[in-house]
Amino acid sequence: MKFGETFTEYLETNQGKLMEKLCNVEYKRLKKVLKSCRCRATDDPSKDDGREEEDFSLCCRCETCPSCDETFFTELMKEASDITGCFSARVRHLLQLHVQSKVRRHFILMRCCFASAQQPRTQDCKLLIEYAMMNAVAMRKILKKYDKVHSSVNGMKFKSRMLSEHMEILHTPWLIELGAFAMNSKEQNGENSDEMLNPFSFDLTTDPKMTLILPDSMKLEYSLTCAICLELVFNPYALGCGHLFCKGCACSAASVMIFEGIKAASPESKCPVCREAGVYNNAVHMMELDLLLKKECKEYWKERLVADRAETLKQSKIYWNMQAQYMIGY
Repeated sequence: MKFGETFTEYLETNQGKLMEKLCNVEYKRLKKVLKSCRCRATDDPSKDDGREEEDFSLCCRCETCPSCDETFFTELMKEASDITGCFSARVRHLLQLHVQSKVRRHFILMRCCFASAQQPRTQDCKLLIEYAMMNAVAMRKILKKYDKVHSSVNGMKFKSRMLSEHMEILHTPWLIELGAFAMNSKEQNGENSDEMLNPFSFDLTTDPKMTLILPDSMKLEYSLTCAICLELVFNPYALGCGHLFCKGCACSAASVMIFEGIKAASPESKCPVCREAGVYNNAVHMMELDLLLKKECKEYWKERLVADRAETLKQSKIYWNMQAQYMIGY
């Protein structure tokens, strides 16, 4: 089955479920824009307007095509932004149990116990993972078709632009959190693990990573190694640029105390990897990933916890000694 048909079937299947309020790539309409490109060669009389939808053999000889670009890239960027925003908001809502106050968390847990809410949350997780993967594949395929029609690399450049502007849904830290949540749910609710069909896998041997297998069999790997201490991340945070660090390492790089938190960093602080500024303010605390690592690497996690608490206590003493000296005047 061609991907256009698969994507259409996916959209129709998920109407009325979780997907009714989420944005999607307008795959078929964007393909029509490419198909009606006025710059394409039309000197072959054997080709008519009734050709199959997948026939892109008559290519435009322009690297840039004003008639397509004005509609194509503008709308595609808006769709990418809307999709990433909707996905992030829905994942935050799904994982809200971890960010509630203790009283609110108690009531949510009680509701889960009496209403058996674990299965709906697991089902929502599955739908969101599928949503991210299907739209990412649709985005990649439509950009590939643009380059094929126009004999250009503008589609690849646009993909790089989406990455630089953090519009690529497969590179959002919320997808890693969702994968970790799926694996945590699988362990907690083992009888439904086969129904989950989680496309994420987890490897902590030599090179710690999380792997996502897309519907078209492509594989995407997410490194779980902190780029500063070069060890498995502990109490992980993902900066706005998507790079993953231990909380202590990220605070050290931003010149803030651990107890102050990553978001206390100045707006001028840069990511230690990509050197992008202003990425600490919208950092994401990877709670589900931390929970998963705590279960899978118990001894390592305990060792890092002891070391982290000792370092936090040391920094706190230094800070308050400095405050006392400042107040007293010596």
